[in-house]
Amino acid sequence: MVNIEMVKKLVAKYRNTRVLVVGDLMLDRYIHGTVSRISPEAPVPIVKVQRETAAPGGAANVALNIQALGGQAVVAGVVGTDLSGRELMRILAADGIDVTGVISSPDLHTIVKTRILADRQQVVRVDHEDPPESLNGVTDQLCSNIRNVSDKVTGVIIEDYSKGVINQKVIDAVIRSAKKNKVPVGLDPKDNEALNLRGITFSTPNLKEAMLAAGLKEAPLSADVLADKNLQAASRILHGKWSPDFLMITLGSHGMYLTSRKSKPCWIPAKAREVFDVSGAGDTVIAATMLSLAAGASPVEAATIANYCAGVVVAKIGTATCTPEELLEYIRTTKA
Repeated sequence: MVNIEMVKKLVAKYRNTRVLVVGDLMLDRYIHGTVSRISPEAPVPIVKVQRETAAPGGAANVALNIQALGGQAVVAGVVGTDLSGRELMRILAADGIDVTGVISSPDLHTIVKTRILADRQQVVRVDHEDPPESLNGVTDQLCSNIRNVSDKVTGVIIEDYSKGVINQKVIDAVIRSAKKNKVPVGLDPKDNEALNLRGITFSTPNLKEAMLAAGLKEAPLSADVLADKNLQAASRILHGKWSPDFLMITLGSHGMYLTSRKSKPCWIPAKAREVFDVSGAGDTVIAATMLSLAAGASPVEAATIANYCAGVVVAKIGTATCTPEELLEYIRTTKA
């Protein structure tokens, strides 16, 4: 079992961290209901709505995870001036998140993902979003915002959902500012493999994202994760391509595969005891990793803590967060 006293000390230092999250801001809507019959109009379930909720999604959920764990989050991204954009900004501000780096544009629509849930099971998801190229006109202003809010941060997270915010200009602005301020940069990639990302400190791709970025075909994992040739090859390629200090490939129920410049590959088994919803788990992983790293943790310590945090959030419905109290309790009650 992980050294809980070490975790307590690191978590106590989270309150001294200030992390900038740059990426695609979204609003996640949830329509909760029950199903008792199939529609006579088409072979689809009829969901009787009981309640509706909304929460920050995408890069906004990463910021919420930082805040929930005790850090201070700053966000830089784009929303519309529509009702959803105003609602998202209100939620973020109410949670204490610094939104001075956010652009509110009357020419754009806020990204909204609406999930319809029946008896804790997702029935369908409906997405509202503009084409990625629609954001080209705000890139220069966003880069200026990034430079303006970067001076007093202890780390920067690039959260890419391939919705248009993350492009080469934004990447360059982040890395230059982080280098100037001598703070780590974490990357949660999507499918933008053409970007030049040299200068990042670490990255947390899932298996599919890692294979895509490395130009390899995804294949079933070996029973012995550390002996998996595809993982070894992807890690080697991405270290050469991005030159990070460490790389953490998340493997869902198979845990995490950690490689770094200074040590041998490490496998960290999954810590989830019960899985209801994996949406947003990657957001929690990169948030916890950056907070721990900024608090002085080693890559292995940061990855281990992030693994436990992920175990907490996948047991919840919808995009969720983990608090320090939940993290510590989960470590106490979960066997290594």
